[in-house]
Amino acid sequence: MSLAELRALGRSLVSVNALIEVGLLLACLGLSWLIVSRIGRHARNVDAQRSVLLGRRVFDGLLFPVVALLLALGARRLMPLIDLPMALFKLVIPVLMSLVIIRFVARVLRAAFPDSLGTRLLERSVSWAAWLGSILWIVGLLPWLMEELNDIKVRWLPKDPDTKDFPTVLDLMQNVLLAGLLMIVVLWLSSVIEARMLRGKAVDLSMRKIAVNIMRTVLLAVGALVALNMLGLNLSALSWLGGAVGVGLGFGLQKITSNYVSGFMILAERSLRIGDMVRVDNFEGKISDIKTRYTVIRALNGRESIVPNESLITTRVENLSLADPQVSVSTVVQVAYGTDLDQLFPQLIEAIKRVPRVLSEPGPSVLLSNFAADGLELTISFWISDPHNGQGGVRSEVNLTILRLLNHFKIEIPFPQRVIRTVPAEVPPALPGAPDPTTR
Repeated sequence: MSLAELRALGRSLVSVNALIEVGLLLACLGLSWLIVSRIGRHARNVDAQRSVLLGRRVFDGLLFPVVALLLALGARRLMPLIDLPMALFKLVIPVLMSLVIIRFVARVLRAAFPDSLGTRLLERSVSWAAWLGSILWIVGLLPWLMEELNDIKVRWLPKDPDTKDFPTVLDLMQNVLLAGLLMIVVLWLSSVIEARMLRGKAVDLSMRKIAVNIMRTVLLAVGALVALNMLGLNLSALSWLGGAVGVGLGFGLQKITSNYVSGFMILAERSLRIGDMVRVDNFEGKISDIKTRYTVIRALNGRESIVPNESLITTRVENLSLADPQVSVSTVVQVAYGTDLDQLFPQLIEAIKRVPRVLSEPGPSVLLSNFAADGLELTISFWISDPHNGQGGVRSEVNLTILRLLNHFKIEIPFPQRVIRTVPAEVPPALPGAPDPTTR
């Protein structure tokens, strides 16, 4: 827009026709709200945090500004047919386009990298760039700026060394934007494919995880090659990079490569699966996720352990839920000497069987394990089939049951008792010439 057009736009915004445009704009926004909310109700099973089109709220995803932009473009086409001059929609259209770009980049980055700190910085950079481009376009400075950038040649990056054809700054900026847009689209496709494949139930979760990792790696590699080609880099000149990467993987990146290969081996062999209860280096928990480089193990108290995949291949790992989920748990109690164990053992077994989570087959067992110094030591063993829910709670219930039973039969639980004998001290004989210690 020129200065005269901006003045005419300002006069149009304060006219009566501007109220009609405001009504059309509100109608477009309200209709887009209804459409997106209706779609959101039918897509309740979609993860709002990782969805690009839909967010936690109606206006939080990409779909709302896209629908509002399409309706605004339709209203803009309709206004000349009813002899209504445009003023407000000349400002609304670029604002909605900027919002679409910002929302698309932000939602894709959050879906692909949900816990990355650099994602927020990149979102802000794209937001500032999009809003700045909209302002420059509205005030009419964008064409002038593009012409100035098109006149600046980049001498150090020739398009063709023979013809000395040098690219301009505008060419580089356009190629960078297109390459960035391509990588954003690749990340979007990978996140969509990952969400679809992980929601399926037909194939084992580990195999789906393998397919997701392979698919994402292939898409990112292809997208990176196409983006480099769009930037004008000669890919044949980068052939030396393959040798350098190979040497780096053989020496400097040996551990990282080993972890990646180990991750695919774990998923392919299914020796460890997502959801298994494992014990690694005295840390026990459930496998919550298997990444290409590491495995996340979450303990029952909420703590998480990041274990490199190589350690799961080369060290001893106890899998508590692969072959048989049934686990034996034991506790120890002492009773006083003279207790009738022949009558007590059946009572203990029947009482422990009634404890929730304790299996009746195989049933509990009670053994006289030791003649202790203070009493008869009994070892009670029982089986559970849900070790992922922890052992502390069921062991506590069994101990309380044993305590109630012993109190009911008035059976004493002995505790250590010690007898202290006092021996009077003998007075040593006095030395010659020394005072009597009994006198003062």
